[in-house]
Amino acid sequence: MTHRLALVLIAFLSATGVAAQATEAPTAPGAENTENAPQLVRSGLDAQLEDFRWVNRLIVVFADTERDPRFIQQMELIIARPEALLERDVIVFTDTDPAAKSPLRQKLRPRGFMMAFVGKDGIVYFRKPLPWSVREISASIDKNPLRQQEIRDRRQP
Repeated sequence: MTHRLALVLIAFLSATGVAAQATEAPTAPGAENTENAPQLVRSGLDAQLEDFRWVNRLIVVFADTERDPRFIQQMELIIARPEALLERDVIVFTDTDPAAKSPLRQKLRPRGFMMAFVGKDGIVYFRKPLPWSVREISASIDKNPLRQQEIRDRRQP
């Protein structure tokens, strides 16, 4: 029951992905298949930071309850522009159960609502006590030296 919002968000993202896929032009051969793309929003109760090192950037959204207005606002902001986060290899983990004492909660030690960004190298780059838009999150990610290298590598022939 505590993960109902996360499940609703996952279903919503899946539905919007199918709709977007139906309206897109066919992809070129060898292009990434969206069916194999990582799921953007996941439950963070069993997640380990080490499992995603050098693979994905992580945004972890904590709250004491899924009804926290800041948690709801943060998730709405994330759902509004999922493509910007997927482009940056981001996975969003949610944890709204302080009693579960998840590995993410033990590592990051939130107090109430908190949004944290963990880079591909496993370093926590920022923690925010208030919701951030995807534009603000993306700008912070793009300042990261590893992300700048990824951008340079894509430009090269």
